[in-house]
Amino acid sequence: MKLNHYNSEFIKPLALLAPSGIWLLLLLLLPTLIISELSLVKDIAPGDIVNPDGIQNYIRILQPLYLQVIFNSLLFAINTTIICLILGFPVAYWIGQMAPKRWRNLLLLGFVLPLWTSSLLRSYAWITILRPTGLLNSLLTSLGLPALELLNRNPAVLIGMSYSLLPYMVLVLYASLEKLDQQLLEAAADLGANPVQTFWRVTVPQVFPGIAAGSLLVFITALGDFIDPELLGGASSMTAARLIYNQFLGATQNWGFGSALSMTLILVVSIAIALVIKFGEATPNK
Repeated sequence: MKLNHYNSEFIKPLALLAPSGIWLLLLLLLPTLIISELSLVKDIAPGDIVNPDGIQNYIRILQPLYLQVIFNSLLFAINTTIICLILGFPVAYWIGQMAPKRWRNLLLLGFVLPLWTSSLLRSYAWITILRPTGLLNSLLTSLGLPALELLNRNPAVLIGMSYSLLPYMVLVLYASLEKLDQQLLEAAADLGANPVQTFWRVTVPQVFPGIAAGSLLVFITALGDFIDPELLGGASSMTAARLIYNQFLGATQNWGFGSALSMTLILVVSIAIALVIKFGEATPNK
């Protein structure tokens, strides 16, 4: 009887986890294993026999040209995360703490409304705005100001990526700021803390898990973004995602090297997640 009870307690959670587990196995684990195997095959093309023979593809990544591409991807992701955090925190704070409660859900919905449109459509909209004869330069020239050359440059990529990912940062930060303990803020004011001290020593520690989670979400998404660098950036805006695309679907057709680049990105993302798990918990000030 005790054995049957133990089996029942073991089978019930397993049955609940089985659908998601099968989904992750088929669409995440198995493709990752296939990619990792292909990454060990040099110069493999579609239809070739898979015969892993070494780490030549990973050694090739260490060439200065490809290291520069990975560095560009990291730089875009980090800068996009910083921009989204700087712009998103005041918005999330205002919605979560200052806006009337009856309007908060509507305001949040309005802010994330661009997510309902296609990312491709948003990028083409920015092309219309940033091109030499676009809306921005037309406005600047009408005001007697010089036109800006932004399209097919790094600033255009940062603008497009920040615009696309800002709602994610606001959503995560709002979830943390909405639960901000007002009693701690009042206690800090009673003890003589000015607004800046209250912000850094009371507000930030309380919402730090949300800051870490939002930054990680934006960083990972920006690191793998393909559409914005492809449409808004030029040759100098080459990223790892664009390079991987060229290896699989471009003229190069080198699946082994593309797989090695993919595994490298997975490693970078895994390190970022591990750092957030280790250091992302807020620690109360003593």
